[in-house]
Amino acid sequence: MSALIEADLLAGDVDEGGGSGFGRYLATKIGGALVSLILVILSGFFLFRILPGDPVGELTHGAAVSAAQKEHLRHQFGLDRPWYGQFWSYLTSVLRGDFGTSFKYSRPVSHMIEDRLGATILLVGSATVLAIVIGVWLGTRAAWKQGSAFDKTHTSIALTLWSVPTFWLGLILLMVFAVGVGPIPGMFPTGGMTSPTAPPGFFNHIWDVFHHLVLPCITLVAVVYAQNLLVMRSSLLDEMGSDYLVTARAKGLRDDVVRRRHAVPNALLPTVTLIFLQLGFVVSGAVTVEVVFSWPGLGSLLYDGINVPDQPLLQGTFIVFSAAVIVMNVLADIVYRFIDPRVRAV
Repeated sequence: MSALIEADLLAGDVDEGGGSGFGRYLATKIGGALVSLILVILSGFFLFRILPGDPVGELTHGAAVSAAQKEHLRHQFGLDRPWYGQFWSYLTSVLRGDFGTSFKYSRPVSHMIEDRLGATILLVGSATVLAIVIGVWLGTRAAWKQGSAFDKTHTSIALTLWSVPTFWLGLILLMVFAVGVGPIPGMFPTGGMTSPTAPPGFFNHIWDVFHHLVLPCITLVAVVYAQNLLVMRSSLLDEMGSDYLVTARAKGLRDDVVRRRHAVPNALLPTVTLIFLQLGFVVSGAVTVEVVFSWPGLGSLLYDGINVPDQPLLQGTFIVFSAAVIVMNVLADIVYRFIDPRVRAV
């Protein structure tokens, strides 16, 4: 029987002409991703030129700078060129992997992204993994115990946290657990990734970074896990009335076995897309959280670029952020191909 099932699955990936169905599927998804990336690159130029503000005026604000010096800066930044000249320079540079030089920091944008990428992956990556594990587990139990006190309590908490603005929750945690309110002393740093007064040594450095990581990580986990919980709960509730679960119970399988081996794997299908989207945002980070906690990641770098506006910096981070989401979407489609027979049948 297993040999027949395997032969049937393989037959779904090979067409009558001998071509690979999976190969066509993969080529289609990659082609769509490349088109999306091209549109991102093209729109990245125009998107940040409609932002209000003059980069030269912002950078020289409050300084004794003559009109000639401002004009020299505009020429140095290439802002005195016609838009089509700027666009061609931008396009050829991006195709070479060069995002240009930051107006504000006078450094290559690609180097700045490399410097900040690790901090963002540490924060958002840790929060995403925790949120996935906690959200899927609690969502599964809440659905399986529908209507119980456990379900009502965790669903209410998740709905509340999902509707709370991330920056507001971060400010509350910062005020209560970093600054301290009433009898509650400040237990965590107010910002940054490390303390200049931290004792030297590898393990002391690890502990210092972890100490700074706690509050921003909790802020992100609180919002993201709530989304995972609600989606997982809804998906599992849709599966619970299915005939195959009734059949599994009729065979004498225990409830936890039915849930773990039959219901959860099918209910995970909608959650897979959500998880991969969240993994895509690991690179882009959470701008509001990084700004509130002064975390030196890509999110705070993007915020700094908006204030100027620093066009090369904004364009570079926008392309990197979008590319990460596009790649994760393609990976989600590939995973779907293997875990969902309905996709293989298309």
